[in-house]
Amino acid sequence: MKAGSKAIRIVEHGLFLLGLLLLAMFALAHIHKFIMLRAEMAKFEASQSWFTKESAAGLEAIDGANYNTGLSQPRKTEYSSWGNQRTKLYQANFGKPLESLALLRIPALHLEVPVLDGTDEVTLNRGVGRIAGTSLPGQGGNIGIAGHRDGFFRGLKDIRVGDAIELVTVSGRDVFVVDRIRVTSPADVDVLQPRTKDSVTLVTCYPFYFVGPAPRRYVVQASLKE
Repeated sequence: MKAGSKAIRIVEHGLFLLGLLLLAMFALAHIHKFIMLRAEMAKFEASQSWFTKESAAGLEAIDGANYNTGLSQPRKTEYSSWGNQRTKLYQANFGKPLESLALLRIPALHLEVPVLDGTDEVTLNRGVGRIAGTSLPGQGGNIGIAGHRDGFFRGLKDIRVGDAIELVTVSGRDVFVVDRIRVTSPADVDVLQPRTKDSVTLVTCYPFYFVGPAPRRYVVQASLKE
């Protein structure tokens, strides 16, 4: 009987240590993701020598007081809802050379992420990507941007009509206002066609928590703020 009790205590102790180890690994993974994204942001910021304190002040004067337009203090992106596999792929693909086209911000979702060019797997495991055939950030038209539903674009499930979407480029900062949210099929490319106003269209897979390849597309459209 005593031998059985001792064995149980050993197992309990082992499970306790295993639990602590798993918690530590989970914490380290999230810290690593945060550090890697900050490095990508810093890379983008370093290339923006045009963005001086004077230009930031000018943008604030145009948009109204108390609006932070500086790139030196990025908002924190929420990672806790990411899928485990997406987290691993993000870490595995970091370090491969990619150039940022812009910085995408959605204040209501606490999202800030580099916009890269293309939608291949490596690109979308590092940030979000401009969809080929759509406009480039800062050049007007309809800018199509794709992201993974279990990664950076997980938070799109909580976006609302009227929310702001910001794109920061070498040309300045454009603010778009969400005016349409829809679920459509992957074959519906009309959502990427030019609209009556300059716009940005965010695309991710849907449903957000679907197991396996998701059959639909979640589309957020926003028009340039006058």
